[in-house]
Amino acid sequence: MSIVRIKPESRWSDAVIHNHTLYYTGVPENLDADAFAQTQNTLRQIDAMLAEQGSDKTRILDATIFLADKADFAEMNRAWDAWVVAGHAPVRCTVQAALMKAAFKVEIKIIAAVD
Repeated sequence: MSIVRIKPESRWSDAVIHNHTLYYTGVPENLDADAFAQTQNTLRQIDAMLAEQGSDKTRILDATIFLADKADFAEMNRAWDAWVVAGHAPVRCTVQAALMKAAFKVEIKIIAAVD
């Protein structure tokens, strides 16, 4: 099986597809925003990547959410709950982590099925 790297750079690729499975991590672009808005921004990026690859959020198998501050859990969930499709929620875990950019309040890593 082939491995397809989407927009590969020297340190990482935007996404990788192998065996009809897409691996992607989204980080917010609106770094001055609160956790709710950063989560919305990151989820829009996930939607865009999935659409580019012929998939959508109903095909996400697994999501890992990294929060810089556990106090932002409710606001992140507010954005997530408005976005996720009822009956199609992936397996999900959320962890508090020291993110590499101080302005990041959230990072979201997904694994999704693609055709």
